[in-house]
Amino acid sequence: MDPPVPRRILPVIVLSQFAGTSLWFAVNAVLPDLQGAWGLPPSALATVSTAVQLGFVAGTLVFALLMLADRFRPTRVFLTCALLGAACNAAIASLNGQFATLVALRFAVGFLLAGIYPVGMKIAASWYRGGLGAALGVLIGALVLGTALPHGLRALAGDASAHAAGGGLQAWQWVVLSVSLLAALGGIATATLVPDRPRGSGVPVRLQALSALWREARLRASVCGYFGHMWELYSLYVLVPVIVATRYEGAQRSALAFWTIAAGALGCAGGGLLVRRWGSARIAQWQLATSAGCCLASPWLLDAPLPLFVAWLLMWGTTVVGDSPQFSALTARNAPPAVVGSVLTFSNSLGFAISVASIELFVRAAQAWPLAHVLPWLAAGPLLGLAAMRPLLREQQPTALTSAS
Repeated sequence: MDPPVPRRILPVIVLSQFAGTSLWFAVNAVLPDLQGAWGLPPSALATVSTAVQLGFVAGTLVFALLMLADRFRPTRVFLTCALLGAACNAAIASLNGQFATLVALRFAVGFLLAGIYPVGMKIAASWYRGGLGAALGVLIGALVLGTALPHGLRALAGDASAHAAGGGLQAWQWVVLSVSLLAALGGIATATLVPDRPRGSGVPVRLQALSALWREARLRASVCGYFGHMWELYSLYVLVPVIVATRYEGAQRSALAFWTIAAGALGCAGGGLLVRRWGSARIAQWQLATSAGCCLASPWLLDAPLPLFVAWLLMWGTTVVGDSPQFSALTARNAPPAVVGSVLTFSNSLGFAISVASIELFVRAAQAWPLAHVLPWLAAGPLLGLAAMRPLLREQQPTALTSAS
């Protein structure tokens, strides 16, 4: 029987995960400021966003193939990546119109996030073998809140023309440096307050897992449902400020963007509470269907009365990510036992690669056509995912959350 887990462990891991993943959208939150100051084109939104996603795909594969979190102490890997990610992010505050350097730094941040998000999950798994589902549910909520945080900080910074921090910092620089400091503190907290548990030898990534993704019917259903989810998720996160800008400006725009993304933490937590009764497949189906409905309703709700507009965004933010932990649980459960880790690695990498294509497509489409004509097409992913999930809904048994993506 494992000894009791010290009470501080989960709060420290959760707060560190929250702090580290705040790097993800640090620049997106201030991009309107950069576009105004640097004269960047509208297409910069797609370029900056996809750079992070591509970096994360590359980082995930490199970390898995080299087994870095198995060869070295996971808390040290987390600390190193948090400090380097914070440094790369902080370097952005010193730029003055060097867009190519900005894109390169965002790619580097994405690469280093592969040593923060998945490694943080691995650290939690080493401590909570018995109650892993509940622990990971909280961690995914922290990930969502971390993703939203830069928008919240930009709202607090207020009007860029009216506020400057000490030393003449502009509001966007204050946001970038605050996120960097927070990420660094998160890495230090994990390294100093979370002891390492004994490490196993690790299991190398196996290429035959790629064939298992399509050979096993139930695994294929789970993975395809997840791919549909990823088609929508990050494109929505990138477009949230654009959608909110149709009603609000400045700090109010950033505040509603924050609450829209942060609402996803409720979706993750609520799904985790219901999963034991209804099962992961059913919860994922409900959330995927609801987010698809939000996509399809967008032509009418974009111009709806303000309370209805806000409620629509909050509902969309809640359900667009709430199915993510359920898809990971389903994928882990239906994968052949010998290649579970490899299946999760490849499915996550392919899912983020899909998000790159989706972001490029939808951001550029939103700049060419009205949002009312563009947003409904986000539903293509969830609808195809729902169709693919049908085998999972037959003879389904409730399952506790077992992993995260």
